[in-house]
Amino acid sequence: MPAYDFRCTRCSTVFEVTRSGSDDSPLSCPECGGATKRVFTPVGVHFKGAGFYNTDSRNPPVSAPAAAPACPSAGGCAGCPAAE
Repeated sequence: MPAYDFRCTRCSTVFEVTRSGSDDSPLSCPECGGATKRVFTPVGVHFKGAGFYNTDSRNPPVSAPAAAPACPSAGGCAGCPAAE
């Protein structure tokens, strides 16, 4: 059976009780006898390995071939690859 944490609404004492999840009977504080509420604690999760990020599932971008630069002069210039 799982263990659950409870907190007293009167004295704020936190205590652990082992009981089934379907058991909804009210509990009283062992210190003062006050009403209690269940305390929910986060579970630690560690994602290890590939596939947990958006970038892991995408293919790398395909680079387009670079276009030849246009020659800035109207008549062309010597040694310019755009003039050849």
